Amino acid sequence: MDYKSKFGFGCMRLPLTKPNDPTSIDQELFNEMVDIYMVKGFNYFDTSFAYHNGTSETAMRKAIVERYPRESYQICDKMPTWALTSEEDNDKFVNTMLERLGIDYFDVFFVHNINVPWLKLAEEHNSFEYVKNMKEKGIAKKIGISFHDNAELLEKFLDKYADILDIVQLELNYLDWEDPAIEAHKCYDLCVKHGLDVYVMEPLKGGVIVNQPDSIKEDFKELNPDKSIASYAMRFCASLEHVKMVLSGMNKMEDLLDNIDTFENFEPLTESENEFLLYEAEKLRENLAVPCSECGYCLKACPLEIPIPEYFRLYNHHKVQEQSNIYRLYYDKLCEEKVPASDCTKCETCIDYCTQKIKIPEELENLCEHFKEGFSPYG
Repeated sequence: MDYKSKFGFGCMRLPLTKPNDPTSIDQELFNEMVDIYMVKGFNYFDTSFAYHNGTSETAMRKAIVERYPRESYQICDKMPTWALTSEEDNDKFVNTMLERLGIDYFDVFFVHNINVPWLKLAEEHNSFEYVKNMKEKGIAKKIGISFHDNAELLEKFLDKYADILDIVQLELNYLDWEDPAIEAHKCYDLCVKHGLDVYVMEPLKGGVIVNQPDSIKEDFKELNPDKSIASYAMRFCASLEHVKMVLSGMNKMEDLLDNIDTFENFEPLTESENEFLLYEAEKLRENLAVPCSECGYCLKACPLEIPIPEYFRLYNHHKVQEQSNIYRLYYDKLCEEKVPASDCTKCETCIDYCTQKIKIPEELENLCEHFKEGFSPYG
């Protein structure tokens, strides 16, 4: 099997020149990363209308489209279901994406982020028929969905739409594989049942998998001190027979080089390694405060614009490293600079948008209680 063809470059978390400005993409570094990725024989890039507030596609045009022949790379883009207000919006968004990227067709095109509320919008505005027509007209070579909900909804969806799809993109990693909220294993099996290729997003669960307690990091070092935790996570996904693509959202050269090493010298996961990862997943779940992947979809729902993923990131970091007071300082600073987590009114609008099915208002309340003592240099 050609495992090398399974490594995709996710363009949701590109390098930035200003950490708090998602539009400040470091074009020079991104160009360098693209060059190394392409020279090594990889060629698949994944983006979305919304990534980096709409600037991911423009950065890709500069780094890829304007510098490489069209046949040398593949681009995947996605219909922003949450922004649909009419059937005409399908055309409007697709034309905008093609213009931003500077291309005249997509290699892969998805209806983005299928969950309960956004599936309803996509159906109301005829998006699935629209992308089917895109394929028939040659505007998209392959079509599919990115899915963010449970197995029950996926089963109903595939019973209705599988015949027009080529691909389902799933959030899949060893932490979520047997998680009852995500049901990654069940979702994977449903795709296999319907004869669909599986593409993987969030193999590191937004970085959660590599930000582990020291006790878990030590377990990995004992297993093999020369291999990164990320390499095991990528191998877990790519070793699955029906997984055809594993995306990694890289913003550091060292992460790109580590992934290249993993896929150039790919070794399918052994049974004992698989058992080890699932055991470590249970340990990690016990240490996490909130299983947030930092996808940011909740931000589209919050009327107060509370930076929910940023708060949960601090919460998880402090839970893993409770002896460190620096996260209390970061929390106080975030409350001052942006909307305080304590301002949450518990309207619960965000819950339907959460890909992890987190009870966000309840967890924000827990977070506030956790950090209520504020920063103290003495603990």
